[in-house]
Amino acid sequence: MQGKEKIRMCIVCRSQSDKKTLLRIVKNKDGEIFIDKTGKANGRGAYICKSKDCFNQLCKQKSLNKAFKCNVPQEVYSKIGEEIEGD
Repeated sequence: MQGKEKIRMCIVCRSQSDKKTLLRIVKNKDGEIFIDKTGKANGRGAYICKSKDCFNQLCKQKSLNKAFKCNVPQEVYSKIGEEIEGD
């Protein structure tokens, strides 16, 4: 399996892409939600495209709340916005 791309789906636009091109957000067993820059953090992962359009829809639809089945703090959405702006 070496060298094979890992394909993941954006939770907003549902497009599939190589996981390296997407932003991974993780909810760990302690309930902490954060951006996983390593792509290897333990916990439930959700992926989104690194585009402003997907970010805007993510905020509007509160897609992370659905993906993680909990209320995601606004500061998490803010950090994702900062990360996407920085790219």
